[in-house]
Amino acid sequence: MRRDVAMALAAVALLGGCGNSGSSGSPPAPCPRIAILADGADLTRYRPGAVQDLAAMTFDARLIGFQARCDYTDRRRSVAVAISGVFDVERGPAGAGQRGVALPWFIAVTDSGDSQVIDRQEFTTPVTFEGNANRVRVQSRPVSLNFPVDERSVENHTVRLSFELTPQQLETNRRRGAR
Repeated sequence: MRRDVAMALAAVALLGGCGNSGSSGSPPAPCPRIAILADGADLTRYRPGAVQDLAAMTFDARLIGFQARCDYTDRRRSVAVAISGVFDVERGPAGAGQRGVALPWFIAVTDSGDSQVIDRQEFTTPVTFEGNANRVRVQSRPVSLNFPVDERSVENHTVRLSFELTPQQLETNRRRGAR
């Protein structure tokens, strides 16, 4: 019984991220599909010129989730989508003494056929390690995207989040597989 109640509360909390903020009784705003690119969900940096092993790691970051909210704007002529990335970051042995790092990431929006990128924006989220902490979870500032409602295809678009990776980092992620 308690498990069922806990599951129901968790479902309500997850669904609370999208929809309209008013209580006018109108249907909630549509949201695009939002996903994290599996190959771009990990970013590990090493000391320049060093062998890529644990001793040379400056930090390891994972894009673990996102927060999203979809609301009608401009008299229901468009939908504003606010998205924040959620990251877990661990300072590595070669990062001792570093108080912070900058996480490069991006959001890409594809068309309704999921065949063409129609918008791509790059961001940097600063991370600060407080005191003796070697691990931290941080949420980015919200990124705002606007979709016109007149085409009624907001929910047919896909928004993807990923770290901005070098070709070598991308290959390492593909070789290592999902963590």
